[in-house]
Amino acid sequence: MDGVPEPHTGWTFLTNHARVLAAIADDHNARIRDIAAHCRLTERAVQKIIADLEQDGYLSHTREGRANTYRIDPSKVLRHPAESGLTVASLLSLLVQDEADRSTSPDGSDRRHATA
Repeated sequence: MDGVPEPHTGWTFLTNHARVLAAIADDHNARIRDIAAHCRLTERAVQKIIADLEQDGYLSHTREGRANTYRIDPSKVLRHPAESGLTVASLLSLLVQDEADRSTSPDGSDRRHATA
């Protein structure tokens, strides 16, 4: 089926919820289609995750024409008891730094805009 991401097998360090939240933090106007492609999830999975995040107050959205603009509550504390006191802002700051490191090559050029 065209457009469906190839599934990942095995375990990972980050949950799909964290991946979707990080993708939204990177682009508050991202389309579900783009978030799904970035996170290698189906659009239906992303819709469910966004609904979960909104239901628990981590995320909200406003409709602007045909597009959504998302707002993340950076002060919300993560859900797992082992992460008590860790906020969404602190989690996202780690992920954003990692993404910046991964998209910059050792010579300092930006990999995201490099051409082959």
